[in-house]
Parts: sequence; C-alpha cells; structure tokens
Amino acid sequence: MAGTTFLHGVEVIEVDNGSRSIQTVRSAVIGLVGTAPNAAGATAATVTIGSAILNDGLVITAVTAGMEGNACSIELVDPGAPNVAISAVEDGSKITVTLGTDAEGAIRSTANDVDLALDTITLVAATVLGDGTGEVVPLSQTFLAGGADEPFPLGVPVAVAGDQSVVDQLGSSGTLAKAFDDIFDQTGALVIVVRVDEGADSAETQANVILGMDGWLAAKTETGYQPRILIAPEFSQFDGVAAEMSAKAERLRAIAYLDCEMTATYTDAMKRARNYGRRVEISWPWVKVFDTDLAKNVARPLSGRAAGLRARIDADKGFWWSKSNQEIFGIVGTYQPVDWALDDPNTTANMLNENKVSTVINEGGYKYWGNRTCSTDPKWAFEYVRRTADILNDSVQRAHLWAVDASVGKTYVYDVVEGVNAYMRELIALGALIGGRCWADISINSSATLAKGVVYFDFDFCPPGIAEHIIFRSRLEQGYLEEVFA
Repeated sequence: MAGTTFLHGVEVIEVDNGSRSIQTVRSAVIGLVGTAPNAAGATAATVTIGSAILNDGLVITAVTAGMEGNACSIELVDPGAPNVAISAVEDGSKITVTLGTDAEGAIRSTANDVDLALDTITLVAATVLGDGTGEVVPLSQTFLAGGADEPFPLGVPVAVAGDQSVVDQLGSSGTLAKAFDDIFDQTGALVIVVRVDEGADSAETQANVILGMDGWLAAKTETGYQPRILIAPEFSQFDGVAAEMSAKAERLRAIAYLDCEMTATYTDAMKRARNYGRRVEISWPWVKVFDTDLAKNVARPLSGRAAGLRARIDADKGFWWSKSNQEIFGIVGTYQPVDWALDDPNTTANMLNENKVSTVINEGGYKYWGNRTCSTDPKWAFEYVRRTADILNDSVQRAHLWAVDASVGKTYVYDVVEGVNAYMRELIALGALIGGRCWADISINSSATLAKGVVYFDFDFCPPGIAEHIIFRSRLEQGYLEEVFA
C-alpha cells in the first residue's frame, strides 16, 4: 500500500475504476448447415528439386495432406567420402538423404536412386521428373510448402465472410453452394457454415444435419462468432430438423428460419406455425430463381434469402428494424401464388401473417412480408423485439467479465450501473431503444447475498414500436364548401 514504504521522491498509483464501455455484439451472423459432397479436400505440401529437362528432377510430396506437411524438410548431403551407398533417414520432420559416391568420392546418385531411397521414409513420397537418369546435386535443407488443411471439414464450424472464392471450394453439388447463392444475392454476410456428410437416404442425411448443428454451439470458441440467424435450406421443412433448430436457437439466443414443404399449401404452413415458439419464424412459399447452370427457373426455399435479407437490414438500418416490406433480390416469382392487397384482410398474405407465417408479395418488386415469430406471448410476437432483447442481453453480459471476482464497494456498483446506462443512452440515440435504465436494487442486494458473492443489477428497456397496421380515419366535411365563396 502507498505510504507504508519510505520514499523520498514521486510515486504513481494507477487507479483502475470507472465505468467500462459496452460493445454491441455482432447481430447478423448466419448459422448454416448442409451438404457439399464435392468440397475441396486438404492440399499436400510439396517441393520440387532438379528439373525434368536434365532428368534429375523430383517432386517431394508430404504423405499427410494439410498444413502440417509444411513443417517437413529435405536435405541432400554429400558424404565427402568414397564408396558410400545412398541412404535416407528421418529425424522428426527432417529428412536427410546421404548421396552415394564412387571410388573417387564423386556423387553418382540419380533421381531414380533418390526415389528408391525415399521409399523407406514415411513422411513423404517422391515422383521422378523425366526418366530419372540424371545425377542429382547436394541440396541444403529445404522445406515443403503449399500444404493447406481441408477448408470445410465435416462437422466443424467455419466462418465465411462474404467471400465467393472461399464458397467455390464447396463445389456445386449438395445444398450449401445454393444456400450461399441465396444469401449472397442479398448481401455479403458473415456465415458460420457446418458441412455434413450425405447419408445413404434422406433420413440418414437429416440425422447428419441434426448432429451438425452442434457446430453452431462450438462456433464462438472455434471462430469467435456466435450465430444469430439459423437456417438449414432444403432440410428445415422436416419436423425433426426444425425441432432441433428451435432448440439450438434457445441456447444461442438466435432466431431459426424454417421453410415448409415445397408442395405445402398456405393452410399447411399456418398449421405448422402452431408447433413452434418465440425463436422460430416460418415462411411460405418457396420462390423461383433462375439457375444459370440449368438455364431455367428452379424452386428454392425462402429461408436462405430471408437470412441474407436479415443480415442486409442489420447492416443498413440496424438490428431493431423489421425486415418486412423490404425487397428480396434475385427471385423471379413464387412457387405458389400469393394474393395480396394493402387494404384487404382476406388475402392469402394477410391470413398467413395473421397466423404467424411470413410470405412474399409482389408490389414494386418482390418483398418479404411478415414480422412475427410463432410465439403465443404477445410480448414477444415480433421478431425484431426478440432480437433486440437478445442483442442487448448478450452485449451487457459479455462486457462485464471484468466485474467478475472484483471487490464489491460503492465504486464497483456505480461503475457497473453507469456503464450499462451509458450503453442504454447510446442505443436510445441510435433509435434502437425508446428508453431503458439500469439500477442496483437495495431490497435484494442484502448483506446475506453479498456474503455469498452474489450481486444483483436490474435493467429494463423498451424497443421502438412497429407500424404493422396503419389506420387513416376518413371524414366527409361539407363545411369546406364555404371556401368557394370566400
């Protein structure tokens, strides 16, 4: 402590209190699971020595593909003695080839001889360039290069930040490449993708998809990002997959976007919405997209484009904005007709929305139409309200690691409360909240709770309302006729 040690001079004591700023967690992170059987594999590291023209060339390739092969090295050594037989040894990741010499000590080992010597080595394999009869020369230690791990290993979450060249490594078959096309038509979103294996039949593939969703839970640790928008296009119409997506949404504080069967009727969609809750949004119908490979229109589930749209709205307007009445890019129609009128409650679109199903309307372009989750609680009926609560709760929670295990005094309480209130003021200024505040309730923060190491802080908040239903009240007023003679 200051003052306990004699000092004839100046001492500086750093006081580390005061409120901390709170950073809003990233809201537009899409969690995607699907298949890509022709995805690129790992690349083996290689090194080329000599040349095909001189017939002394060799391509040395790591037996195990991946980045670990870049740690392998090879060295061709002149023994400096006569009548030495060629040999090769490996020490860890280093391979040393002692070249063979004749009676005068001259090197007489050919590329074919080196290839034969490397047959005893487990780390690498060799390919001769030319006919292999050319004599090789000594080579200082040279490392293999170009090894790369599999870009999309099965069951492992991988972050793709809007880069089509990375997506191209998934190949064109399976469901993932098409899902990325759906998303990227809307915006270059951040996607946490989990690739799963295709099963022998549909049921086995669905089981793999369900298991693959565990990758979403590991995403924060593996990639640094937590998925907030969960989709599984071409699988989410199945009840087993949909139920697991709903469960994962609860754990991740996310929203799951579900599709219906391609041939489902709008009444089927309304019935399906009854099976899910506050973290599920169901859309109907599928949409038509022009496939450039097939040169014709094909049907696509809406969830991928809904997720991309949600990410676009988050980036352009904010997570507190509804994605309804916003244009969906890249579609040429709906697989089933959706009638709609701005003032008619008896249209298909309005009946779908009334029964918690989102849809697509054609009015000045194809637009997403619907705000509601499947929640039966009116408090959490709107998707943007649920997401606002999630983003706020997570942002406050993650910003207070510093407060854990800290000494609790008046300054501590003030710092936490003021930090949250400053964040609330920032969100109010942005328009994300109408109001909100944080406080420490003295009635529950007793000496007994503090003795157990428990501190309570309360905060409330109010997101902005939404103009889902606008009413103009029209009146005929004949009094204005007096203006004729004014």
